[in-house]
Amino acid sequence: MISAATDEGQPVLAAQFVSGPQLFDTAEAERRFADWLTDIAPDQASALRAIVDEYPHARAILLGIAEASPYLFDLLRADAARALRVLNGDPVTALPALIARATELVGEASSEADVMTALRRMKSEAALMIALCDIGGVWPVMQVTRALTDLAITSVQAAIRYLLTQEAGRGRILPPDPAKPEEGSGLIVFAMGKMGAGELNYSSDIDLIVYFDLEEHTLAEDIEPNTFFVRVAQGMSRLLQQRTGDGYVFRVDLRLRPDPASTPVAVSTASALYYYEREGRTWERAAMIKALPCAGDPKAGERMLADISPFVWRKHLDFAALADVHDMKRQMQTYRGQSEISVEGHNVKVGRGGIREIEFFAQTQQLIAGGRHPELRVRPTLEALGILAANNWITDEVRDELTVAYEFLRRVEHRLQMIADEQTHALPDDVEAVERFARFFGYENRDAFVRDLLAHLNCVQGHYSRLFEGDATDDTHLPAVDYKAGASDQRLLEHLNKLGFRKPAMVAQTVQHWMLDDDYRALRVESTRQAFLDFVPALIVGLADAEEPDSAVIAFDRFLQALQRGGRLISLLSQNRDLVALVALVLGAAPRLADMLARQPQLVDGLIDPRFFGAMPDRRELSLRLAATLEDANSYEEFLDRLRLFGQESLFLIGTRILSGTVTAPQASTAFADVAEGIAQTLHGLVLDQFVAQHGRIKDQETAIIAMGRLGSREMTAASDLDLILIYDFDHDAPDSDGARSLHGAQYFARLTQRLISAFTTRTNYGVLYEVDMRLRPSGRSGPLASRIDSFAEYQQTEAWTWEHMALTRARVISASPAFREKVEAAIREVLTRPREHGIIANDVAEMRQAIAEEKGEDDIWDLKHAAGGMVDIEFIAQYLQLVHAAEKPAILSVSTPQVLENAARLGVLKSEHFDVLRRAARLFNDLTQILRLCVSEGFKPETAGADLLRLLARVSNEPDFSSLEARVRDIQQDVRQVFREIVEGQG
Repeated sequence: MISAATDEGQPVLAAQFVSGPQLFDTAEAERRFADWLTDIAPDQASALRAIVDEYPHARAILLGIAEASPYLFDLLRADAARALRVLNGDPVTALPALIARATELVGEASSEADVMTALRRMKSEAALMIALCDIGGVWPVMQVTRALTDLAITSVQAAIRYLLTQEAGRGRILPPDPAKPEEGSGLIVFAMGKMGAGELNYSSDIDLIVYFDLEEHTLAEDIEPNTFFVRVAQGMSRLLQQRTGDGYVFRVDLRLRPDPASTPVAVSTASALYYYEREGRTWERAAMIKALPCAGDPKAGERMLADISPFVWRKHLDFAALADVHDMKRQMQTYRGQSEISVEGHNVKVGRGGIREIEFFAQTQQLIAGGRHPELRVRPTLEALGILAANNWITDEVRDELTVAYEFLRRVEHRLQMIADEQTHALPDDVEAVERFARFFGYENRDAFVRDLLAHLNCVQGHYSRLFEGDATDDTHLPAVDYKAGASDQRLLEHLNKLGFRKPAMVAQTVQHWMLDDDYRALRVESTRQAFLDFVPALIVGLADAEEPDSAVIAFDRFLQALQRGGRLISLLSQNRDLVALVALVLGAAPRLADMLARQPQLVDGLIDPRFFGAMPDRRELSLRLAATLEDANSYEEFLDRLRLFGQESLFLIGTRILSGTVTAPQASTAFADVAEGIAQTLHGLVLDQFVAQHGRIKDQETAIIAMGRLGSREMTAASDLDLILIYDFDHDAPDSDGARSLHGAQYFARLTQRLISAFTTRTNYGVLYEVDMRLRPSGRSGPLASRIDSFAEYQQTEAWTWEHMALTRARVISASPAFREKVEAAIREVLTRPREHGIIANDVAEMRQAIAEEKGEDDIWDLKHAAGGMVDIEFIAQYLQLVHAAEKPAILSVSTPQVLENAARLGVLKSEHFDVLRRAARLFNDLTQILRLCVSEGFKPETAGADLLRLLARVSNEPDFSSLEARVRDIQQDVRQVFREIVEGQG
């Protein structure tokens, strides 16, 4: 029998558990747990067995972690003594003691290395303890967030105190109290967001702003403030987020400072206040609601908070404040469909009915009334809801329902993040993975979890949609106005202004042109024109719901001028008015899609298909849709036309879902690739049948299409070409085809390949399917169009350059008979798994990267592919790791760059800190690239880009504005380039 209480008489943590996960695969979970016990000391294994035998919930939790959470299981396995200490302690006293001991160790530290070790070991033990309290139901979720926040604040304070102590020792600051060098220093650290509100999530970055007071500080006379405080801010970030063998403490984000793309990481209070007074935006006001001086000079922090208060809390509720609030609401309303929420892939933070909507519900009312009602000036979300209810701004019922939903969604968010210590908020993309997650979350099955999840999401969505129900965009309350009157009608201008248009005169004049002028070809048909005139009032309301209403009107006007025929489109929009804002988003942000819609208005049909906002179709469903599209084609030419129409419809629908935020970038990449693959398979069969009808077959002939590049890796965008290689084989003793127009061996397959390329690239009434690039074939442009399997294998083994083997890591057979597919894949695998000299490959990769830099340039950070630290660096790292390690560790191989990085980290050939940098960078670059390839045909230039696009890029990367995004891109590219140098160039 083990002790159920600590020395102080409190129950041990293992005895306090009241809940735990449900297992998906009990046998596998027990095997993993047993394997761990065999790897540790016998007395530790016995102690752990005693705990799981004594406490059923402890058993469920430890087995659930072994099955579902690689991160927490790694924490357990890394230090069994620590695991036992946590399970046998009382977290109420153990966590404060752990934090106090770490703070003491930092104070005694003689080097940065000692500081980093102390803080990281504190974080690891605290992360395990807090996770167990959450999973086991020991602490309510807001106590969990408070504990995480206390941990973060202590870490920041300890780092700052250590750095200032070192600076005092060098004589750069002269603190009145050397034991507290931060006091009087003029250094201010604001905790923002969830950290400021005491609501930090499990795997959160910490958002900080570093200010300094130029007037009141303790700097020595010869010390320049800007340089000094920037160095301290950088040092703090390094101490907290640099990965070591002990991991990291917190990832630090300093991009909420004023104009982060052009300001240093520490900003003077004077320049910050000047910025807020003149340029501060609504989202910055909302962010400052939660601002908390958490470290540095406490008196200076309180002064800054007071000085910034007039910017945040406005005394008078004027129309500008209301317009700001409506803008915030409008910009959150990305179109996410009318039907039920798709659970798989749903983002519980920013998706419909998510955490962000609850936070916004409270914050907007705080912004509106907090100037006149100081009691609303509170940081925590749930406290704000309570005060709103107490003051009759909302009902008690609304408060209670939103509180329960908030706590539930925060628990979901935490459990998602505990799986791999990732700052993720999205549920898995497939049903089985959600089933596994539901059980890790404690539910019997997916259905039970989904029932509760949807109830909360729909409840939040309902309250959120009713926020400011008097919004002027509700057309049931609109006065009758004359849209033909133009800019001289004051009543019309007032009406447009209430709808949210900032340039009502421009809008009035444009609408007058629509209604009176004969310049629009699509409106010259009387029935279409009358339908459009009837639709104008609803159209204006729909355009007012766009993120940037004035730009939406301009984009719709441009679209209307290009529209060839519009009767069906106008009818569809008038009957499905919620589509107007979505179409406005497409027209304003993505000219490529807008041009497609203008040429082929029937593309909008897909937007009203109930399946549009559901799960993305898989390859099987796409094949069925493609077959249905082609089944009654009467000729080869009609077949090609229908294929092109199918391709364009698919591109348009996937692109629109990217813009609307209803698919992630990886989902879109896969969908684009699945469409291209389905078309390639169809064309392969069609062209081959046509060719055989003319030239017959060669005995035992086989052909395979190998996808390379982005199609091979299933990382396509809307603008991707197809990189293809055609491989063939036949009976070498009977090389002639048996048709009326017989061809010999290699000539037969060269002609077949030409025919296949032509089927892709010939321009018909519906344009081109895809551009095709065959340059990755053996010997490139100088080689034959198609390669025989034995020649291909021999070339790769004896003649190919390193760069060709790098390209081969993404080779994937997309169309072939099963037997020939297996043969081609075996040849590719044999090449990739042969032993290689690491130094030679590293030199070749570095030279190749330099050659690309010289040809394409690498200084433009928005050339996300070629920039120093861009996607090419990441892809080259992944390809290098495969070529040098696949001989001994073939499990590293994958066509997918993110998967290769994950494999490499798991196999121990990529440091965890490098993996973290590369994974986060690849996700960001992929997110941005999908948008840019949709919306920009030439190179992206922020200074000439439209406001819609800049906003879209910021939103898809979860940044508050474009300046913050630009700073993030620059920082992360520097990190990636450093990793490239360490891994490939050996400069670590």
